[in-house]
Amino acid sequence: MCFQEACPYTFLMKVFTRLRIISREIPKRTIIPLFIGFVTLAIIVSMTFLLNQRAQQNFNNVTAESSLRTAATDLRNSMQTAESSQRGYLYTGNEIYLAPYSVAKGQLEKQLQKVQSGLSRYPELVAAGDRLGTVIEQKIREMDDTIDLKNKGDDAAALNMVRSNRGKALMDEANVFVSGIIRVTEQKQLEGVREQQGGALILSWVSIIGALVILGTGAIAGYFVLNHTRNLAEAREALKTLNQSLEQRVEERTTELAHTNDDLRVARDRAETLLSDVNHRVANSLAMVSTLVKLQANSIADKTTKNALEQTQSRIHAVSLVHRNLYTSGDARVVSLDEYLAGIVQHLQTATHDQIRDISLVYDFAPIRLVADKATSLGVILNEWIINAIKYAYPSGSGVVHIKLLLNKDGLGELTVADEGVGFDPKTRERGTGFGTRIVRAMATSLSGTVEYLATDPGSVSKLVFAVK
Repeated sequence: MCFQEACPYTFLMKVFTRLRIISREIPKRTIIPLFIGFVTLAIIVSMTFLLNQRAQQNFNNVTAESSLRTAATDLRNSMQTAESSQRGYLYTGNEIYLAPYSVAKGQLEKQLQKVQSGLSRYPELVAAGDRLGTVIEQKIREMDDTIDLKNKGDDAAALNMVRSNRGKALMDEANVFVSGIIRVTEQKQLEGVREQQGGALILSWVSIIGALVILGTGAIAGYFVLNHTRNLAEAREALKTLNQSLEQRVEERTTELAHTNDDLRVARDRAETLLSDVNHRVANSLAMVSTLVKLQANSIADKTTKNALEQTQSRIHAVSLVHRNLYTSGDARVVSLDEYLAGIVQHLQTATHDQIRDISLVYDFAPIRLVADKATSLGVILNEWIINAIKYAYPSGSGVVHIKLLLNKDGLGELTVADEGVGFDPKTRERGTGFGTRIVRAMATSLSGTVEYLATDPGSVSKLVFAVK
């Protein structure tokens, strides 16, 4: 869309019309140098356009080759990460290695697709890409088999598979293919850069020669053009009028855009208000559900069922506090953990008043801000640990539970719940049904965090380390 008189096409047509009028009044002896100058200019423009097209194509090729090289590098890194995690789990038996292994294995499939898609531009490498996919598939199967053997307790069989060096051979073969792909892409990138340099040199020479020709023909035609300054002045006046019209159109368009921005601002404010209202309604709805569960628990005589419903009520309340914090804080995206977690502790103090008797909940929370989804997971974990400490740490009904949230020296969030009670055996730390422990593990996974249970003398410590960004 163009602005009538300010439209580039309309402007060029008027300028060419004016030049045509001028050319009719110029003596014939000036037509030849002017023609030569215009032809030279046309050649320069054509060469510039063609070279720019070639440069753009080279840029696209370099970008594609860079993406392929990056994908190949990421593929190799993911394979190394998966193998390191597999070895770590085989040698230590610690399930913490399985999380990065699963992540790396999932990334391998995506990165392999990118590599094979990128190799489609190189027919000579398609077969290598297919073989690379086969090797990676066999490598993943080999790692899965060793992990399955480890899970079944057959350490000897798992170790024998590792010692067979089949996994190493597959890894070496994959590295050979990946290294070859990286070398090919680097060579293609180098060729593209050289071609761009050559194109730039050609363009420079064409521009220099064309400029000399234009200067020469301009000097010849300039003498005669001076006699027609009146017509040129009229052309400049027409151009001035067009510029004024364009400025007016631009000013009108700027005003229109300002009004549009105001409308967008109003729409954004309305959306934030609606989101806050949604959080308010969700918080109220969850609070109602929590109350209904509490009433249901109070009406049940069976102690096991009653305890399960009370714990469920606490979990629902922990989630509802997130939404309440969102609509009261003025920011619908992040939660202030010091206020949110303090609300959970205070609720548990009130809800379990008849159970805890002389058990004190002492807390200290750093003013950390976390996105809503992660804050919910953190609140559920804290809820589980406090209830667990109240139920099991102090059979005598007297003691202190220390709760703390801080940023450690690595910039990671660190949540601890510590007691000085009867303690436990870390090897058999699950007490009760173990459902709470499974919830903690699931929530810690969503936080990309690590959970650690420590037996102290006296008491125990439950610790979670997680990323806050």
